[in-house]
Amino acid sequence: MGKAAVVGTAVVVCAAAAAAVGVAVVVSRRRRRLREAEDERKRKAAAVIEEVEKRFSTPTALLRSIADAMVEEMERGLRADPHAPLKMLISYVDNLPTGDEHGLFYALDLGGTNFRVIRVQLGGREKRVVKQQYEEVSIPPHLMVGSSTELFDFIAAELEKFVRTEGEDICLPEGRQRELGFTFSFPVHQTSISSGTLIKWTKGFCINGTVGEDVVAELTRAMERQGLDMKVSALVNDTVGTLAGGRYVDNDVVAAVILGTGTNAAYVEHANAIPKWNGLLPRSGNMVINMEWGNFRSDKLPLSEYDSALDFESLNPGEQIYEKMISGMYLGEIVRRILLKLAHDASLFGDVVPTKLEQPFVLRTPDMSAMHHDTSHDLKHLGAKLKDILGVADTSLEARYITLHVCDIVAERGARLAAAGIYGILKKLGKDKVPSESSQKQRTVIAMDGGLYEHYKKFSACLEATLADLLGEEAASSVVVKLANDGSGIGAALLAASHSQYAEVE
Repeated sequence: MGKAAVVGTAVVVCAAAAAAVGVAVVVSRRRRRLREAEDERKRKAAAVIEEVEKRFSTPTALLRSIADAMVEEMERGLRADPHAPLKMLISYVDNLPTGDEHGLFYALDLGGTNFRVIRVQLGGREKRVVKQQYEEVSIPPHLMVGSSTELFDFIAAELEKFVRTEGEDICLPEGRQRELGFTFSFPVHQTSISSGTLIKWTKGFCINGTVGEDVVAELTRAMERQGLDMKVSALVNDTVGTLAGGRYVDNDVVAAVILGTGTNAAYVEHANAIPKWNGLLPRSGNMVINMEWGNFRSDKLPLSEYDSALDFESLNPGEQIYEKMISGMYLGEIVRRILLKLAHDASLFGDVVPTKLEQPFVLRTPDMSAMHHDTSHDLKHLGAKLKDILGVADTSLEARYITLHVCDIVAERGARLAAAGIYGILKKLGKDKVPSESSQKQRTVIAMDGGLYEHYKKFSACLEATLADLLGEEAASSVVVKLANDGSGIGAALLAASHSQYAEVE
């Protein structure tokens, strides 16, 4: 081989080596950039999570101040302060069921696109509920936007059909009129136990001629047109019905809380502690108050940017602030908004933000609950939910664990805020402390209802633990929180019984 050839070969080898070194340098730089980009992404994700944890924090001292604010607003509402966010509506229910009620009673539960008709045969203290039957009826969409007469005629016709199914074992004493408890879950200005004028329709109803009218009178006229001889003895909302149903099975029930799609609370107040009550004091000395607590607001509530944006974009901005922080309608949506922030700022689900994640309310609270309760080591069930709901085919384990943590933060805040509200009611009633040694220790029971409380186990467990923490070990030992499933339906029938026109003669 000639000298020139050797030199040429050496040059080629050197060039190849240099190229290899160059490629290695490029690859190394690219890897470093990818590492740096990944580190930056993780740093941004951590920053978002840290800010969320800070804004959603509910230390016990804050919860106590929220409970104090709740008591203040309760007192303002009972004084009829026009600026009070809690309306503290007088229900005119002064006699709660005792267990002695007997006879045949009906209930009509109207609160959405379906309504229920219920028949209850009560057997007094020994036999209690002898028989219970119900039917659920869907309201045709055209009747939800039609006339008042058409809607109530349809309801009365279905009620009359249901009455005709009474069996031979159903006994109505001769000369007695059938009586009905009417659960009407729309805003009403109640004027007595069996009358109230409609303030406005909600939940998709838009009916002419009913606003400002007495809904009991509307139903009564419709029943008369159907030839149905039945008296509406009690007009109640679902929370008051839950309280009545709870008291029927447990005499120590003092309040009811619904935590479902929406939220509300009702409790038994001393009549002489209601400054806006103008009538004679009821013989029982008590009056059930419908708090409409979803509208509670206070500068103590830990509002975040996500809450403010949700409220601003809602159909009722500035209203129902407490409900928007604790109820089933909104918890999943708050989680979605946080995940969207993480997707934008920290590419949580990859370089492209999932299109479905941009859709308001695409993540429902039942889905949030299912993800939150995933105990598999790789969170495969949570991953499947993200795929089904958001269309993210392949989520990283890190993204799944971050999603789980976000669910935990949002659910915990909601549960702890709800517990603070219950603690506020107990404070208002003076049942938040250990009784003095001279007084006998008495149970205090809160009747709970609603799908959020019943089915979201981590939420309900956190609520109960937080309430116990606020009360302290000794006081908590006498406070019981228990599920009163479907209390509102049977509760209306029980209130018809306890406010029966025949109660005095028995």
